[in-house]
Amino acid sequence: MSEALKAFEAHMGPAKCAVDLGDGSERGEYVNQDYILHKLGRPHRAINLMYCYYPLDKGWPGRASVVHASPDVSFAWDYPYDDYFTYKGGLNGNRDDEPFTYMRDVRRHGQDVLLTLTVDPHVTDEHLIAIAHDLRTFGRVQLRINHEATGDWFSFNRRCSYQEVADFYVRFHNIIKKEAPNVKTILCIGGIEDLNEEEILKEAEFSEAVKATDIWSVDKYMSLHWGWPYDIAEKGGTSHKRDTVKNTYDMTKRSFERFSFLNNGVTKPMVMSEFNSDGDVTGPYDQASMIKEFCDMLKNEPADWFSGFTFYQFRDRGRLGLEIEDPNNADVGIEQPALKTYKEIIHDDYFKPSMDQGSELSLPATLRWGGSEDATGLMIPLHFEKSPVFCEVNFDDELKELNLMMEINDTWFYKAPGVTTIDMMSAFFEKPLDGACDMTLKIFAPPASGENDPSQGEDWTENYYTVIPKLPNVRLRFEPIEL
Repeated sequence: MSEALKAFEAHMGPAKCAVDLGDGSERGEYVNQDYILHKLGRPHRAINLMYCYYPLDKGWPGRASVVHASPDVSFAWDYPYDDYFTYKGGLNGNRDDEPFTYMRDVRRHGQDVLLTLTVDPHVTDEHLIAIAHDLRTFGRVQLRINHEATGDWFSFNRRCSYQEVADFYVRFHNIIKKEAPNVKTILCIGGIEDLNEEEILKEAEFSEAVKATDIWSVDKYMSLHWGWPYDIAEKGGTSHKRDTVKNTYDMTKRSFERFSFLNNGVTKPMVMSEFNSDGDVTGPYDQASMIKEFCDMLKNEPADWFSGFTFYQFRDRGRLGLEIEDPNNADVGIEQPALKTYKEIIHDDYFKPSMDQGSELSLPATLRWGGSEDATGLMIPLHFEKSPVFCEVNFDDELKELNLMMEINDTWFYKAPGVTTIDMMSAFFEKPLDGACDMTLKIFAPPASGENDPSQGEDWTENYYTVIPKLPNVRLRFEPIEL
């Protein structure tokens, strides 16, 4: 059937509002990208991985809650250093360990890496240069350095003044720009936290960081139980809060406006690096409705000042996840009402990457993977007589080693190297066709190793290239094989 098929160039670009997803933190373990893709039906712009780097500390590189376990701990951040997974790279580090194993998983599934990294501000430039070199092969990385930096809970804030934390941010940013220009930095600070105030938190200290960074960010939880897991949120308690969706939205927009003012009116991308409403405070139903209300506000404005948000997070041991981790088995997630709501949101055109068709391609063709907001693939037009009974894509020996992301009927599929058949019928289970129609099968080729290849040319840090010699075979059947 492949000989009869035509292919056209496809270009994937940024969404009006990008969606990123947190996967693992102090509150939950990493969930593999195959599982998440099947649950949500599409890849994200980026996956946020949360790590810390305190190589000068006693007990490093052990996780803080393990090597410094104590019955006296009564707050999530009461350890000598932050209780994130520990970054095994850096000076004299090991790139075959975390987070690199997960970064490769993220990228081969057609998503960018968003690395949140808390760092001891006392490390030397040699440490920061080593981290920059760690990230050079991972394409268009976003690096969120010492987030929530105007707070007082992380170890880096307890070790340094706010001015020192801000100066460290600028120092690390400048090293990144020199050593790993493929990486964009995210400054995540409090922003406007009172609508009666004009200035952002710690404005004097962080004004230079606001100007230096590539991306501005705030973390805004519409409700949050920060006392988890050491107490229970109940009425009258002091370890949780709830705000209105509108206040949260307005504070985020005001933060962007103030960042722009501090940058002499020049705007930069504005994101919310942690976004959710805590089910510990609202329960599962209000959690879902508040998420939807916020996203509806973005779409209805429309918020062209806002680039995207990171939902925190996919699976959580508390109630901040699309799934709750089963307490009997950490490998099992219990779906929450927020998951269905979130899935509907991210399949709305406003939150999906743009997709444009170009001219007809002759084969073999070279596909370019720049990243989830800039990739060139191909489209194969297909005619459907009605909703199919069989829809699969088959890859012979010439094609089976390709690493591909494919989309049909608004559902994405991953093909790993060595796989010869991808069954796409699940794209029609929730969205069956109601008659004959034409649609396209879209194919993109992120790097199979998860890393870019320095031998591919001068633009290797930004782009990865894959040659596809011919089209796969698409098997469509509209009746059972035997009646």
